[in-house]
Amino acid sequence: MNQLKIGQFIAQQRKEQNMTQTKLAEKVGVTNKSVSKWECGKSMPDYSVVEVLCRELNITVSELLNGEKNSEANSGAVSNAQAMRIIKRLQALENQKQTLTGILLIVLGIALSAFSQTTGGSSFQDFISGIMLGLSVGSMLIGVYVTIRSLVK
Repeated sequence: MNQLKIGQFIAQQRKEQNMTQTKLAEKVGVTNKSVSKWECGKSMPDYSVVEVLCRELNITVSELLNGEKNSEANSGAVSNAQAMRIIKRLQALENQKQTLTGILLIVLGIALSAFSQTTGGSSFQDFISGIMLGLSVGSMLIGVYVTIRSLVK
């Protein structure tokens, strides 16, 4: 999936429907900033709004994912239900990836914390130990944030 191509397709279809980003956002139930991010290729619509988005733009989910209207040759390649299952699974995998990243950051923080306790003695070693301890705390905090954020979605 090419996010930029999909975004340009969303913008084109929105303009063909004579809608502003704000009007489309209201109909879909998101902010106009979300629509802007889709159209710029910075993000993809959440699976929970894809069906409404496609209905408002008079396109199929397959066309949205392809970033173009289906031609006769490839029409009906993927049903809307199949495409929605694919999108839902992709987003679930992305959440799992974020959760795993958060857990790995927490483990890294714990390892750095343990390693920082083994160094020390001279002023330089104490300095290095302090840096590692700071990095471990930062890593664990970021890991907790990323993990919680992915689990809340």
